[in-house]
Amino acid sequence: MSESSSNVAEFSVSEISFSIKRTMEDAFGYVRVRGELGRISRPGSGHIYLDLKDDRAVLSGVIWRGVASKLKIQPEQGLEVIATGKITTFPGQSKYQMVIDALEPAGAGALMALLEERKKKLAAEGLFAEERKKRLPPMPKVIGVVTSPTGAVIRDILHRISDRFPIHVLVWPVRVQGETSGAEVANGIRGFNALPTDGSIPRPDLLIVARGGGSIEDLWGFNEEAVVRAAADSQIPLISAVGHETDWTLIDLAADLRAPTPTGAAEIAVPVKAELMAMVDDRSRRLNSGLVRFVTGRRTELRAASAALPAPRDLLALPRQRFDTAASSLERGLIVNTKHHRTSFQNASSRLSPILLSRLSSKARQDLIVVSDRQQRALQVAVNQKRQAYAALAARLTPARLSQQAVLGKERLTGLADRLDRAYLSRLTHETARLDGLQKLLKSLSYKDVLARGYAVVRDDSGQPVRSAASVASGAALSIELADGTVDAVAMSDSASSKPKKSKPKKSSGPVPSAPEDQGNLF
Repeated sequence: MSESSSNVAEFSVSEISFSIKRTMEDAFGYVRVRGELGRISRPGSGHIYLDLKDDRAVLSGVIWRGVASKLKIQPEQGLEVIATGKITTFPGQSKYQMVIDALEPAGAGALMALLEERKKKLAAEGLFAEERKKRLPPMPKVIGVVTSPTGAVIRDILHRISDRFPIHVLVWPVRVQGETSGAEVANGIRGFNALPTDGSIPRPDLLIVARGGGSIEDLWGFNEEAVVRAAADSQIPLISAVGHETDWTLIDLAADLRAPTPTGAAEIAVPVKAELMAMVDDRSRRLNSGLVRFVTGRRTELRAASAALPAPRDLLALPRQRFDTAASSLERGLIVNTKHHRTSFQNASSRLSPILLSRLSSKARQDLIVVSDRQQRALQVAVNQKRQAYAALAARLTPARLSQQAVLGKERLTGLADRLDRAYLSRLTHETARLDGLQKLLKSLSYKDVLARGYAVVRDDSGQPVRSAASVASGAALSIELADGTVDAVAMSDSASSKPKKSKPKKSSGPVPSAPEDQGNLF
């Protein structure tokens, strides 16, 4: 038994693992596997690890970083794909896996399902909302076009713009089909938005993203999430012109406006210059004719109004007549006024002779001297009086006198303080005695002392005192207040229901009247 065992070849773990690896790679060096993408992992190395599965098995797969960057579609969980590559093993974990070189959707149905799922996701984020869309400029100065620089699309757009309204067009060259088309289109949209307004390259007023028609696989780059987000984030109004009129992509939903064709986008972007010029000429003619009609109408109205007005000479006749009358009387008035003033001046000058002026001046000078002497003497008298008053005040304000007055004041203050203390004690004693008397009087007048002598106060259920037996009904709840507390009771006497003759109570000088004999027993 040991001899037969020794004839079997021995392998190390590495030898047997790599032998299995070579066997599998030779047997399955090129395969195409169809399945649904399950778990997808994207570590920082750039490689993609995923699972291909169907209803009975799971196959691990790996896409190396160099291949992952060139894929037509990015793997997403739940997408049905056809993977092309080879089967190999991973000796480190004793598992087999598929190294994928190409990945494509398994038919249009899978792409449509992925497209619908992506559409719902982006719509939930509000990227297709109407309130996000911007109005297109009516007459842009610069248009930016994101498309292929060599295709028929750009030629159609340039030709159409040149025919309608020649303006400046900037082209951002991109691939419109293939693995990198989505990223290039997104970069083109963001690149135009990043241009400064006052830079050497003019910033477009309007963007057109255009491509010719094709299958869903050909147009898939315009369904990429990066393209849709770039279109939604664009600050420049954007027209989507991808495919024919029946072709729809996600960028059409995110754009501010969708054109049926690239040529239609050019027609939407710019107006027809000839039509604008014709419209301007028509409006100019209408404006001129309207202005002529307006001026003619106002001239006619002015003539009608002027015909109803009096002639200018008639308007000025009466003022001119008044002016002539005033002018004729002005000369006579000036002569009379001049003579009157001359007479007044002559009378005044006769009174103002040099002798009279000299006499008046001498009298005024003497009066001034007399007044000056009076004021000087009065000032001297006032100064002397003030000096005497200050001297008398200074004599009274000697230190000895001040000290004497302070001693007298202190003694007087001490006497007043003693008198205040005696008056306060006397008033306090008087008020205390008065308060004691009032307290005794209050105690003597209070009904509490009467209760202490054996009497009681009967109250009804509302707390009011019962003043007569007639007001108490049989069975009524009563409260009897005694000197040491209150007792609840119920009226049981039959006499309480009878109505005795009412009599006016007599005022008594005694403290409390005794209870009537016919009141009955309340218990």
